[in-house]
Amino acid sequence: MVRSLRHIAFVVTVAMTTALAAMSISARSTTSTYRFENDPADIPIRIVATPTDGGIREEVPLKYRERYEKWKSELRATDLGREQWDKYASNKSFILTIVVSGGQKGAGTDKYLWNDEGQLVGATITLSAALQDGSPPPIYYPVLNSLSTDTTTYSISGPIVAATRLSHELGHVNQTSEASMKLIQQQNNLIVQYNSIFMENGLNSKDTRLLDLADQLKGTPVQIWESREYWSEVNAMLYLSQRISKENFYCFVFRKIRRNLETHAKAYEDRFSKYPEFNNSPCWN
Repeated sequence: MVRSLRHIAFVVTVAMTTALAAMSISARSTTSTYRFENDPADIPIRIVATPTDGGIREEVPLKYRERYEKWKSELRATDLGREQWDKYASNKSFILTIVVSGGQKGAGTDKYLWNDEGQLVGATITLSAALQDGSPPPIYYPVLNSLSTDTTTYSISGPIVAATRLSHELGHVNQTSEASMKLIQQQNNLIVQYNSIFMENGLNSKDTRLLDLADQLKGTPVQIWESREYWSEVNAMLYLSQRISKENFYCFVFRKIRRNLETHAKAYEDRFSKYPEFNNSPCWN
């Protein structure tokens, strides 16, 4: 399959950024078997009629249904998870499709739909059947990485891990529903220009044309993408703080989140620490 120029440029940029960031990770770290989403920063715009029969549509093969129901139960075991789930389940003007697939690793959110008034009316979350396995890197995913298995220190159930990853994806839907479709369209156009120049100039990010576009975008395409990931990580952490607040490994997990932020995402730390669930916790200080 031939990929678009903007997708190739974004993948190259992310690869370069991740490679540089990975230099700060110990060489003794094991290679993760968990591959998380790597979607472009641009979000394709598709206009449809406003649904009248919306809600949550679950496309889950029978062989994965039992594990999926455990993931959903863990998500809904918290006030936050239940509130967010019910918000979409009861909204007849919005279709949230959740797919469980055996053909991939990790998770992703895409296929966003808007009506002609610019309101988000649909999205698709795709979850791997092996969602509770493996672990994403601490770069971009400081919360999800904190749940990586460490049997010498603590043990956390697979369904809780999967539910936390599902809450991350719901964070993407929440973000996009609050964004302006006009702004997203503008970003998409500028990102196409940015990536085209980036490929043509030999991957020179110091090109004045790119600096001007980054100023208009309020960041590079990679920075826009990573900002969305960190906002979704905030949603995951809010869920996790409720779900494991009484577990004996609560402090271990949240101290690991803090270390991940300080090491890999210092610029985004305020997003997390502004919530009283964390800045008032003895585990957070």
